[in-house]
Amino acid sequence: MRRLPTPMDYWANVIEAGMIVGEANMVIAMRLWGMAGLWSVTPSENARMLSEKTGAYTRAIMNASVAAATGGDAAKAAMKPIRQKTKSNVKRLAKRGPRLP
Repeated sequence: MRRLPTPMDYWANVIEAGMIVGEANMVIAMRLWGMAGLWSVTPSENARMLSEKTGAYTRAIMNASVAAATGGDAAKAAMKPIRQKTKSNVKRLAKRGPRLP
């Protein structure tokens, strides 16, 4: 028997969505700084920024579909691959650091 969601289940999704928003903003900032020559990024960063979204969104849709069909938490399942990508991008880009003169 499937258990009913608790308020904490909803809050966990809100917190996860907030983390995605915060991390995405940091990634956007570092990539824009990279385009301006202020952040150390690889030459392939612009292409990567477009190509990685396809895979993450495809996995998100698949995860949500499976979760919805099996009675799971579709929002949580959809956010998982997107959060993995934003988290890894922040870690990777922050490690490269600013481009100092």
